[in-house]
Amino acid sequence: MRQRYTLSRELVIERSWPVFLDLLVAAGLLAGFYAILWIAKFWFSGAIPEVEIYRSPSHLPLYAFYSTVRIFVAYLLSLGFAIGYGYVAAYNPRVEALMIATLDILQSIPVLSFLPGVMLAMMSIFPSRQIGIELGAILLIFTGEVWNMAFSFYSSLKSIPRELHEACTVNNFSPLQRLFQLELPYATIGLIWNSMVSVASGWFFLMVCEMFPVGSRNFRLPGLGSYLQTAASSGDNVAMVYGIITMIAIIVLTDQLLWRPLIAWSDKFKFENVESSTRINSPILHLIRHSNMLGVIQRNTLVPLGEMVYRGLAHRSERRYARNTSKTSSHRSSTAVFAVASLAIAAVIGIAAFHAITLLRLVHSHEVVLLFEGAAATFLRVNVSLLLATAWTIPVGVMIGFNPRLASITQPLAQIAASFPATALFPVILVALMKLGMGLGIGSIALMMLGTQWYILFNVIAGAMAIPSDLKEVARLFHFTSLQRWTTVILPGIFPFLITGLVTASGGAWNASIVAEYFQLKNRTLMTQGLGAQISAASNRGDFPTLLLATIIMALMVVTINRLIWRRLYKLAETKYRLEG
Repeated sequence: MRQRYTLSRELVIERSWPVFLDLLVAAGLLAGFYAILWIAKFWFSGAIPEVEIYRSPSHLPLYAFYSTVRIFVAYLLSLGFAIGYGYVAAYNPRVEALMIATLDILQSIPVLSFLPGVMLAMMSIFPSRQIGIELGAILLIFTGEVWNMAFSFYSSLKSIPRELHEACTVNNFSPLQRLFQLELPYATIGLIWNSMVSVASGWFFLMVCEMFPVGSRNFRLPGLGSYLQTAASSGDNVAMVYGIITMIAIIVLTDQLLWRPLIAWSDKFKFENVESSTRINSPILHLIRHSNMLGVIQRNTLVPLGEMVYRGLAHRSERRYARNTSKTSSHRSSTAVFAVASLAIAAVIGIAAFHAITLLRLVHSHEVVLLFEGAAATFLRVNVSLLLATAWTIPVGVMIGFNPRLASITQPLAQIAASFPATALFPVILVALMKLGMGLGIGSIALMMLGTQWYILFNVIAGAMAIPSDLKEVARLFHFTSLQRWTTVILPGIFPFLITGLVTASGGAWNASIVAEYFQLKNRTLMTQGLGAQISAASNRGDFPTLLLATIIMALMVVTINRLIWRRLYKLAETKYRLEG
C-alpha cells in the first residue's frame, strides 16, 4: 500500500511539474508585457529634465526598474551594433584597418565627451517628450557597453578555423546561413562573457549617465544611479547602503535568470572533439527546456519559420550561382557604389574637420601645453593600471575557466565586483590613501583598475573555457609540467581572448580617467593633473573647444598605441594562435 501511494505521488508530481513550469513562463511573459506598457507610458509623457530624487527606500524598486531597463536597452543596441560592425570589419579588407582604428578611438573616448552632443541631439529630436532624455541616457550607457563586444565578435570571426569556412563554401551557405550556423555559434562564448562585463560597465557608469550637467542645464533621471549619487552628495550613508544592496540583488537575479542559463547553453558551442566531463548547470535553462508552452511555440512558430527562411536562402543561392555571367557587371557596380560612399564620407569628414578647426582656434596656447602634460600623466596611469590588472587576472581567470564548479561560485561575485560603482567606494579609498601620505594621483590608478580589470578577467575566463577538452586531456596524458601546460596549451589558447581583454581594458582605463582624476565629494572638487580631469572640468563648465581638443589628443594617443602594439598582437592571434582541426 505504501509503495502504491509513493508511486501515485510521484506520478502526480511528474504530471503537475510541467503545468507549474508553464504557469511560471506565462507569468514571466505577462510581467514583461506590463513592464513594456509602463515604460512606454513614462517615456512618452512630458519631458522632465530634472526629476526630484527621493532617498526613501520605498522608491528604490521603481528606480531600480528604470535603471535596469536603460541598461538592457543599451545592451541590446550594443549587441546589434557589435555583430554588424564586427562582421563588416572582419570580411572587408578595404575598410578593416580604418574600422578597427575607429573602434579603438571610440572605445577610449570618455562618456562625458559624447554627453553634450548626444543630449542636445536627442532633445532636439524629441523636444517635449521624456523619451528624448531617456534615449540620451541610453546612448551614453551604450558608449560604455558596446566596444568590447564589437572587439570580441571581430576577434572570434578572424580566428574561425579554415576548414569550417571551407565546409560552408562547399555547402553553398548564404551569408545569413553562415552567420547563424557558424559565426554566431563560434563567437557565442566570447560574446556572452563580454556581455556580462558590458552590463557591469553600464552599472559602473550609471551614476554619470543618470545625473549630469550640460552647460547651464542639469539633467536628472529617476534611477538607481541618481539615487546613489544623490545619497553620496548629501552624505546619507544609510541611503547609500540601501542603494548598493538593491543593485547587488539585481545583479544576482540577472546572473541566475540570464547569464547562468546562457553560459550553460553556450557550452555546446565549444570547438572540441571530446566532450567535457564537467558542465555548468542552470535550473532556469532546465525550466526553459522542459516548458510545454515554449516547446509548442518553438515547434509551431520558430522551427517552421526557420525552415522557410533557410529554404528561401537555398533557392536564392541556386539562382545566384546560375547567374555567374553577371559577376563582372555586379563587381563594377559594387566598386562604383563603394567609391561614391567613400567620397560622401570624405566630404562629411572634411566639413566636420573644418568646423572643428574653427572651434579649436578658441583654445589658448597655454591650455594646449597643459592638455599635453595631462595626456602624459594619464598615459602613465593607464599603463600602470593595465600591468597591475594583468598580473592577477590571468592566473585567476584561468583557474575559474578550468573549474566549472568554481566558476558557478565566483561568476556572480565577479559580476557584483565589476558592477559596483567604484565612485561610491572611492571616498573610502581616497581617505585611506591621504592618511598614508598619498593623493589623488595614486588613488586614480586604483579607480582605473576597479573599472577596467574586469575586461581582462572575463575575457581570460572565456578563453580558458573555450580551450578544447581534448587539448587538456593530451596535456594530462603526457604529464606536462605546469610550465609546459602554460606555454603550450593555456597561453596560446587564451591569447586571442587576452588581447581582446587588454585592448578593451586599455580603452576602458582611458574612459575611466574622467571619474578617476576628477572627483566631487560633497561640496569639494578633488582633481589631479590628467587628461580625464581636464575633460570632466571642461564638460562641467561647458567649454566645448577644450573638450574637443582633449578628446582629439586622447584619440591620437590611442591610435598610435593601436598601430604600434595592438594591431601587431591581433595579427599574431589570427595567424599563430588560431585553432585548427
